[in-house]
Amino acid sequence: MEVSVIGSSQAKLGASDLPSREVGLCNLKNFRVVNDRVSFGQNNRWKKAGISFTLKAHRTEPVREENKRSAPGTRSKTVDGVRLFVGLPLDAISYDCNSINHARAIAAGLKALKLLGVEGVELPIWWGIVEKETMGEYDWSGYLAIAEMVQKVGLNLHVSLCFHGSEKPNIPLPKWVSQIGESQPNIFFTDKSGQHYKECLSLAVDDLPVLDGKTPVQVYQAFCESFKSSFSPFMGSTIKSISMGLGPDGELRYPSHHQLPSKTQGAGEFQCYDQNMLSFLKQHAEASGNPLWGLGGPHDAPTYDQSPFSSGFFNDGASWESSYGDFFLSWYSNKLIAHGDCLLSMASSTFGDSGVTVYGKIPLMHSWYGTRSHPSELTAGFYNTANKDGYEPVAQMFAKNSCKMILPGIDLSDAKQPKENHCSPELLLSQIMAACRKHEVKVSAQNSSESGVPGGFEQIKKNLSGDNVLDLFTYQRMGASFFSPEHFPLFTEFVRSLKQPEMHSDDLPTEEEEGAESAVLSHESSVSMQAA
Repeated sequence: MEVSVIGSSQAKLGASDLPSREVGLCNLKNFRVVNDRVSFGQNNRWKKAGISFTLKAHRTEPVREENKRSAPGTRSKTVDGVRLFVGLPLDAISYDCNSINHARAIAAGLKALKLLGVEGVELPIWWGIVEKETMGEYDWSGYLAIAEMVQKVGLNLHVSLCFHGSEKPNIPLPKWVSQIGESQPNIFFTDKSGQHYKECLSLAVDDLPVLDGKTPVQVYQAFCESFKSSFSPFMGSTIKSISMGLGPDGELRYPSHHQLPSKTQGAGEFQCYDQNMLSFLKQHAEASGNPLWGLGGPHDAPTYDQSPFSSGFFNDGASWESSYGDFFLSWYSNKLIAHGDCLLSMASSTFGDSGVTVYGKIPLMHSWYGTRSHPSELTAGFYNTANKDGYEPVAQMFAKNSCKMILPGIDLSDAKQPKENHCSPELLLSQIMAACRKHEVKVSAQNSSESGVPGGFEQIKKNLSGDNVLDLFTYQRMGASFFSPEHFPLFTEFVRSLKQPEMHSDDLPTEEEEGAESAVLSHESSVSMQAA
């Protein structure tokens, strides 16, 4: 295969150019998959500069009908056993009509990823789309159509079950859940000033019948069982793994940073002020013999955008190192871990006989990691300080449920972080990896930014090699820039580097073999595009 930047005389994929509505995903008007090549049409800047790309990759077998499920002839890209996936767009399915957005663009993208040797794609499935109107009524049609597309191309599928809402794209919680929240706002996380975070339910209501007589865990389990039944033809074959949504953005954490401005030095706020969290805190304080400790969260903690050291709690020798600080931080983190344990246990029991692996995601809260108190981690629910390893109990919880961990930020380096925030993504990543290694928990890594960060690919390759516990890397994600002439050749070169050095000319396929494969690939590309 070749990935090249060439003139616009290259034959087009399908009967016509993609309509302009496809451009919302990525500018595929000049993007082609033809005769085992990926090309971008003419680029005047490169043409004037005399620049062209020709990136050879390892030979792949054509995806024929009889082997479309697993496509065993295609060798996926790995480093020391780390498999490569790419995330599909967050809005792959329309919120309004539960149909595929950018269907032709996604079809072309899947073909391109298959040609590169990528093993599979990750698909976010939103609670707010599938169970939108009424509890217990599910519409999986759009997501089933995506699964069929992925299966036809011969890629694997990792599914992320999203029990949260998202502003980008604009996908809220199910309408019936939001309606309940209007009269019962304490089903949502709440901060000290009384602001509610309405993008996911508070973990304090996991086992309370607040959803028309059912608990959230019962509703999540019914959703998972419906998914398992509806996708049974794909389970264990096309669908090899599932992520269980655990909180904000799918991560196991409190929404401690949701009010932070984009450029801030704050560490977020504790989220323990809804009535149910306060009730549990009060009970815990009374049981410990210190009832006054159960009246609320730390009184001397700063607000979202204040420096963490502008008030007392996080300073050296201050409240976080006191008996009260240990009491509160232990309770706050233990509630989070118990929530993760509950949901991962439920997911493992539901999908245990389906031939799939269950994952859960935790955040990389690396701001202020270079301080003794680690304020950003504490407000997010990880009791990790200079005196205490907060990730050991998290890794133990994952190991207990035989689940794998998803960890973002593998593209981040210390050198590129603002020094005033004492960030250290590399040291934090190393600490979490060590805890996972100790408890034999495998890790699936992700990058942090769709648009990429300076030196990101080099940092990813550094983290994917060497002695670690990584078994899968998901590049996030297809979007407006992923298939652009500026980005896709760089991604292609990155994927190519994940295998052995380039093959010698004697090992390359002959022109006759290449021509036969290209004919099949060109035909399948055209059929896929027209069907989309």
